[in-house]
Amino acid sequence: MSRRMLAGIVALVTALVVPVAGKRPSFVPDWTFSGSALTGWHVMGQAKWTASNGELVGTPTAPEGGWLVLDKSFQDIQVGADVRCAAGCKTGVLLRAEKTATGMKGIYVSLADGDVGGYAVTLDASGKELTRERLRAGGGMIRFAPSAAEAAAAAAARAGGGGAGRGAPPAGAPAGRGRGGPASGVTLPIVRGSNAWRPGEWNDVDLIADANILRPIINTGLSGGGAIDEELGTFGPIALYVGGTAEVRFRDVSYRDLGVKRFAKETLSPSFRMQKLTPYYYSFSAAAADMDRDGNIDIVSGPFIFYGPDFTRAREFYAAQAFNPSIDFSPNWVAFASDFTGDGWPDVLVSSTGNSRLYVNPKGEARRWDSYANPIPGASEIVVMKDIDGDGKPELVFGSQGAVKYATPDPAHPNGPFTLVQVSEAGTYAAHGVGAGDINGDGRVDILNPYGWWEQPAKGAAPGLWTYHPQAFGRWTGRGSEGGAEMAVYDVNGDGFNDVVTSLQAHVFGLAWFEQKRDAAGAISFVQHMISDDYSTKNAGDVTFSEPHGSTSADMNGDGIPDFIVGKRFFSHHESFLDPDPYGPPVLYVYRTVRNPKAPGGAEFIPELVHNQSGAGSQVLAVDLNKDSVMDLVTSTTSGAYAFFGVKRGK
Repeated sequence: MSRRMLAGIVALVTALVVPVAGKRPSFVPDWTFSGSALTGWHVMGQAKWTASNGELVGTPTAPEGGWLVLDKSFQDIQVGADVRCAAGCKTGVLLRAEKTATGMKGIYVSLADGDVGGYAVTLDASGKELTRERLRAGGGMIRFAPSAAEAAAAAAARAGGGGAGRGAPPAGAPAGRGRGGPASGVTLPIVRGSNAWRPGEWNDVDLIADANILRPIINTGLSGGGAIDEELGTFGPIALYVGGTAEVRFRDVSYRDLGVKRFAKETLSPSFRMQKLTPYYYSFSAAAADMDRDGNIDIVSGPFIFYGPDFTRAREFYAAQAFNPSIDFSPNWVAFASDFTGDGWPDVLVSSTGNSRLYVNPKGEARRWDSYANPIPGASEIVVMKDIDGDGKPELVFGSQGAVKYATPDPAHPNGPFTLVQVSEAGTYAAHGVGAGDINGDGRVDILNPYGWWEQPAKGAAPGLWTYHPQAFGRWTGRGSEGGAEMAVYDVNGDGFNDVVTSLQAHVFGLAWFEQKRDAAGAISFVQHMISDDYSTKNAGDVTFSEPHGSTSADMNGDGIPDFIVGKRFFSHHESFLDPDPYGPPVLYVYRTVRNPKAPGGAEFIPELVHNQSGAGSQVLAVDLNKDSVMDLVTSTTSGAYAFFGVKRGK
């Protein structure tokens, strides 16, 4: 890229993240109310409704209240709004408000202090509520809730030891929301605040009715919801409710028709040549090494070794079976290629949450490889490989059993288990977000996760835990646990101090870099600079995407400064709306690090789209595959495995 072109991009792009009025955080609306008239709505029941400057104001004329009904019907729908309910008011939103012989029926989301959740309701012709029944349980990592009969049968089977029913997570699936996090005896820098309804204040409301599941997300946290049985209402308008004795205000009322799926035209950066290795979902992992010792780098993805230099011939090193990303998880989330056994041949270690397996290279024999269970027991979802102790051999860094640890192969037991070294206090585990790099400039590699960094002691120090430096390198929003993927450590702004670049929540939104600061005494602190947030903010390059679940860093343009590479994981928790924008294009971006003294912190990140039909799994691999001195990328995703070969360009 020429300096003139780069300067032009820098002039057009800002790395500042600022709120954008009228935008919903988690989705791009098809329509947002912004007028001062009730055109397209009609009033029903005992309430007065007015419109002014994009706000809809409802005042009950009787305690039973009334409705403002949109003159348009939907089935699968996402509705967003900011809602403020004064003391004494009752409010909520009706979805799929289907006409009946006596009035209406539908799915009502109550928005009240102490009563946020979904109900099946019926109304008479005047809008008076006749019946209200709480929705039965339904949600999680599924798009289709089992029927009431199926759910009852599954519950009976579980009670009798018959296993999980339809819709339960398979073996190897994430254990649920909020894994990791605070534990007794440790004060962490990320506070998990309340997402409860706030009476008298503005509340962010995001309601999703998709297939037969309702997911109300209040103040960014999932609140209630349940299964929508077909007889409760399948198609109808949106209606806003006010009752009680005081007014309610709705602003930025927006909707998105979820029945319409949007697919972007395929785009590939001219800076890369793409080769699709396989079109099937086998894993979220990618690794590389000269596996057959022929002098060429080979790619490890899922159960296959793709042999260089052309990567068109592959061999199984374990039995291959493709998975359905809509309902399945591959047990292969991260993988690493290295000579773990010390015999001179690269082996492969595969890991998913709590499970790992070492595959030992058979030294060129044409067969599947022998494997050994759990060389790194209980490992977190994200694992990184780095030479921690400076012996020239890589270690594996992860969270396990509540603490941060690293593992090194044991020469006395080459097939495992590895030797574990506990770095942190118990209670600092995080499922997402792990990094390793020299934070304090002492020449030793430190370890970090969303809750801060641990300082490696000097060689010869007494054994024990490393010194903990609390720092929020992630965030809690109530939707998805803290932390992203692989965390990058390098000098972003050129001031001589290593900074941190990371995604903030692997299953939500947010990219940021943390500028290292030193005071007069040399004490280290960090200043957060947002790169990209959600759809309600102005982001670098106007780029926004959810699920930044795979990342790494490398010098992609040969300017001597590392860049940050990150991608969206498509159907991150299966095909469901448990996570925001699950159908958004699975993008892979290189965020180029540009040192600019006029930018906050002295640097900014310029996004370049690599590809918009692949994304990332849990890893992004940056390596020079073809030895042309240009960095290449490999990802393994729900739509297959991809190699992106960097094209030489001008500085």
